[in-house]
Amino acid sequence: MRRLWQDLTDLVLPAECGGCGRPRTVLCPECRAALSGAAPRRVRPAPEPPGLPVVHAAARYGDAVRAVLLAHKERGALSLAGPLGTALAGAVRAGLAEARALTAPGAGVLLVPVPSARAAVRARGQDAARRIALAAAGELRRGGTPARVLAVLRQRRVVADQSGLNSRQRLDNLAGALAVVPGGARLLSGGRVVLVDDLMTTGASLTEAARAVRAATVRSRAETGPRPRAYGREANSAGLDGVRPVYAGVAWESRREQMAEVAEGSKDRAGAEPGMAGVNGGDEVIRAAVVAAMSDSFEMNRN
Repeated sequence: MRRLWQDLTDLVLPAECGGCGRPRTVLCPECRAALSGAAPRRVRPAPEPPGLPVVHAAARYGDAVRAVLLAHKERGALSLAGPLGTALAGAVRAGLAEARALTAPGAGVLLVPVPSARAAVRARGQDAARRIALAAAGELRRGGTPARVLAVLRQRRVVADQSGLNSRQRLDNLAGALAVVPGGARLLSGGRVVLVDDLMTTGASLTEAARAVRAATVRSRAETGPRPRAYGREANSAGLDGVRPVYAGVAWESRREQMAEVAEGSKDRAGAEPGMAGVNGGDEVIRAAVVAAMSDSFEMNRN
């Protein structure tokens, strides 16, 4: 109850800026500019994990951006979900524009958040990546892009704490750790799949999420063959009935947030990139977007 009261008071009477601590503001203009002021860019960690999808980030991780992400994730500053969602939506748009996914009117977007460990969700009282994804979906819809959050990924085994691990160790730690929930694979054909997270460091989490999505969609096509596509009310019904909430034990998240959602709208096609396995019929490529990435990931002029 005390946590709920704190959440409500933070929403109505923000105590301080999540980035710099300036009083009586959710996010001051300077910190908001650090988060969303620059054009989102494609990012790539070094070394780049094999199978990492194309990733776009809104901001460099550090200083105010780091403080905002930590305030939202670790201290439960829920009022920051809006600005973080706006930043993430910008990164999603940049990736879709590069893939020419917005050329088809009404093209739907499925935001698939990378799940946190169940223990972390219980300790924090929220799944930060999914909450930001929900805010980003709202921002995209307000801008005319049909978007829904499809929370179909879950952790199927316990993984070690990633802090202190190098890039190779993180890949090994996460290998095979994620899976698509039963019934989720058929929903992934409902639009352009974009994996989303709050932060990319080594790219290990996004790589594993992409592997799980690809594996599920390939297996689904092999088992069932082509399926007729559902739209509108039919698609929404399939999304609610076909996917269980990944973190149903989080009591104060709304039922809407706990249910996986399916995108509305038509599917466009884009050419597959070398080395990338597609979804949605084999010729569409998974994209990824994050709020922030490490500064050296923005250096794209590498061999």
